[in-house]
Amino acid sequence: MTNKKRVLLLTRPICPPWDEGSKNFAYTLAKYAGDFEIHLLTCGKVDDLPENVIQHQIYTSSKLNLAQKFRLFRFLWRSDDFDIIHSLFTPTRVNSSFLRFSLKKNVKTIQTVATLREDFYSADDFKKILFSDQIIVCSDYAKEKLERMGFENVKRIYPGIDLEIYSPAPKNAELMKKYKTSEDDFVINYTGEYIRLGDMDDIIETFISLAKSKINFKLHLAVRVKNAKDAWKKREILHKLKKENILDRIAFIDDGSYEMQDIFNLCDISIFPACTMAGKFDIPLAVIEAMACGKPVIASDLDTIKHFLNNENSILIPAGNQEALKENILYLHDNFNVRNDLARKGFVFAKENFDIIKIVKEYEEVYENL
Repeated sequence: MTNKKRVLLLTRPICPPWDEGSKNFAYTLAKYAGDFEIHLLTCGKVDDLPENVIQHQIYTSSKLNLAQKFRLFRFLWRSDDFDIIHSLFTPTRVNSSFLRFSLKKNVKTIQTVATLREDFYSADDFKKILFSDQIIVCSDYAKEKLERMGFENVKRIYPGIDLEIYSPAPKNAELMKKYKTSEDDFVINYTGEYIRLGDMDDIIETFISLAKSKINFKLHLAVRVKNAKDAWKKREILHKLKKENILDRIAFIDDGSYEMQDIFNLCDISIFPACTMAGKFDIPLAVIEAMACGKPVIASDLDTIKHFLNNENSILIPAGNQEALKENILYLHDNFNVRNDLARKGFVFAKENFDIIKIVKEYEEVYENL
């Protein structure tokens, strides 16, 4: 193991709950990258990792607050035992400046950039905060943008998902009971955000309209409450649904006592009608994971989304169009063969492009060539 390149994955705390894309990916990358000595930054000991993974239990909380950031940078400042430092943070002026300041000589660097914050940064800003020997982006959309800015060291590698975990499976009977969902229900899943994607009002208004039909529609909101604004939005939704007398038709899935693959496998279709992707991954894992579980997807036609989805592997609708969302939900409900065909194509698409084994090999090639 001592002859292997030593790679530090620079991330937020690696620990349960597994509900954040970059740390989930870092954990899975470490689990499968057997040709390298992988160093993980954890909060407590993480089980089920191979011997080539070295855990540094530097964090004391699962949340990356100011105190935890200080612990991270203190660790970096004192450490000089790595060949490669691979950052999976969204680059900002502050963390990029501190990382550059903390780096030791002869250490190679990689930045994986899940999204470009074009709402915050200009081309000149990106040239300052993207400084690594190798820049990896998760979408062709971002790669084309950076290349137009003059970057030459950009490689696109899709985010990976573990297809042993995210795969079609029977509905979990305990979760069905918990969320009061029956076999007769047509379950619509939404895994997203209360505020940041700008689509929650469209989803709720569409479901209120659908609930007036005689069809047993059920809406599963697998949405975390991240802050006070999210909590306020959830209370507003609860009030509206109670007023419409359909509160029993919606399950709020946000207590962390579940595995996401089980949630995807409870539904009949999954929707992602985002109105904005500012600050979110160019390729939202919630979409790919649903596809890997064999679920047909309805998503909005934003530029970042159109770069990886199309009308062959999903249904794309205009962002913010409630009528289009409703019509396509009804279309999939009424057409079993179309639904199954779309599910099959989405599954094949996820398997061919996002299998973590394939993605790890691409990262290992980058590590080897640095």
